[in-house]
Amino acid sequence: MSTAREKIFSTLRRGLKRGQEEAASYEAAVARVNQRIGTPQRNLVPQRAQLPQPQQVELFIQKATALTVTVDRVAAPQDVPEAIATYLAQRNLPTTLRLAPHPDVQALPWADKPMLSIEVGPGRSRDLVSVTPAFAGIAETGTLMLHSGSQTATTLHFVPDNHIVVMRSSQITGSMEDAFAKLRQSIGGVQNWPRSVNLVTGPSRTADIEGVPVLGAHGPRQLHIVLIDDAAQEG
Repeated sequence: MSTAREKIFSTLRRGLKRGQEEAASYEAAVARVNQRIGTPQRNLVPQRAQLPQPQQVELFIQKATALTVTVDRVAAPQDVPEAIATYLAQRNLPTTLRLAPHPDVQALPWADKPMLSIEVGPGRSRDLVSVTPAFAGIAETGTLMLHSGSQTATTLHFVPDNHIVVMRSSQITGSMEDAFAKLRQSIGGVQNWPRSVNLVTGPSRTADIEGVPVLGAHGPRQLHIVLIDDAAQEG
């Protein structure tokens, strides 16, 4: 190892308060990582996210709509197909939907709206509208937590131009820390962690080129949420 490189690593070790032998031990490093994952520490949670659940729902909608996300609240799961059909008609969007093979989406009464053409599977470049569940909504920032899996292909989240998310108001948490705690509890051990966990805040946009905002650069141009008010029913 070159002298310059060793100096850099020595500086990093001193800053991390790690000795050379400890840093060189792969087994020790793995053990430290596993311990940290197994006993996660919560960060500071802003006060605005520490609200009763109904207020978290209102905050989530407020934050999401400020980011040009559209939100449609329905009273029950059987109302979802009608809400989606209305949304598509209002925006002159195609009625062919690419659905995630997830029970929360598959169990909806799509047959009640025969004008909707239903396809199931991962997202493809020719798909214009996808319908997926979300794992959680984060009230603090109006963010959706989406993760990959056999029933929730990431391509459905980012490939189609129009992404429709069906979720329940009881899935909304106050903060990102709360959402990750809920995810850890749901999946069990580290070995079950999904390949990707995506935090989506509004439709895809960028202003990298000459500072001009462009929608759909890295994902959907439009993001729509159909929110089932189950938390209000439970309360």
